[in-house]
Amino acid sequence: MAERMYLYDDTVQTNTRFVSFMGENARFDLAIIVSDRYYGKKLVLDIQGGRFAIIGQDDLDEPGYLEEAYNLNEEDAEELRSFLYEIV
Repeated sequence: MAERMYLYDDTVQTNTRFVSFMGENARFDLAIIVSDRYYGKKLVLDIQGGRFAIIGQDDLDEPGYLEEAYNLNEEDAEELRSFLYEIV
């Protein structure tokens, strides 16, 4: 058996916030993970959709970023973006 080559294997402390809210058309069930790993950005997991993204202010300002990352239409992405602006 070949020896496993690790690129990294770290254990870090994190803060995780679980939040669920209802938008006009969609429910959002999120886990928001904060650590020193992502240069001030947050790891945002869509629990029901099985998608995640590393998000900072610059990502929220990027057109189409949330739509692509979470497979959302424009209206649902705008509701998520509005929430994330409050916490990023």
